[in-house]
Amino acid sequence: MIADNHGLTGGLFADLNVVSQRASQIYDQAIRDYHLYDSTEAEMPHVYSQSQIEFLIYKKAWTDTVQWHVEDLIRDIDIEPAHALRLKRKIDTLNQDRTDIVEMIDMVIVNQFEDIVPLPDARINTESPAWALDRLSILCLKLYHMRQETVRKDARPEHTERCFRKLAILEEQHTTLSVSINELFHDISHGSKRMKVYKQMKMYNDLSLNPVMYRKLTH
Repeated sequence: MIADNHGLTGGLFADLNVVSQRASQIYDQAIRDYHLYDSTEAEMPHVYSQSQIEFLIYKKAWTDTVQWHVEDLIRDIDIEPAHALRLKRKIDTLNQDRTDIVEMIDMVIVNQFEDIVPLPDARINTESPAWALDRLSILCLKLYHMRQETVRKDARPEHTERCFRKLAILEEQHTTLSVSINELFHDISHGSKRMKVYKQMKMYNDLSLNPVMYRKLTH
């Protein structure tokens, strides 16, 4: 993780009308890069400098992509219990990493708009910009894998047709979410929305908050 993410540079916020489009480009790049290795153990390539916000955006998509494939692996009906447990532990770690990255992105965004004075009637959005970008990352993953299903050579025609219908829905969702994210950034930059960071406060990974774990430590 980056020790100090408040001063990150990068062009993600250069034009608030296309923040979501730029983020999607980076997400798609990370997804494609992962599939060059197609291994949940592959190390993330150094595509962006850690001084750039794009580094966090790329890392977000890479983490999501790894988790996507680990979630596939753990659903193997013939999986050995010990291997399933290792994968479950990996999913827990990836979930925590994902949350940490999202919160770091939100702090960068807070810093980006720290000089904006909210209007007296400014409202708080139901989710922060970074959590909206998180949803966009997952949508990009769904789009990638649904497109893969539409070109499967071993699939029956009805499967391919069903996937094309799902793909159309996902593409429409991607379009509307992209517009909404850009509008959120526009509203924050003009003071009509207040920037709010939602800390997830995950408890199951914390030795002092998960009762199953802390009871073992006290006995």
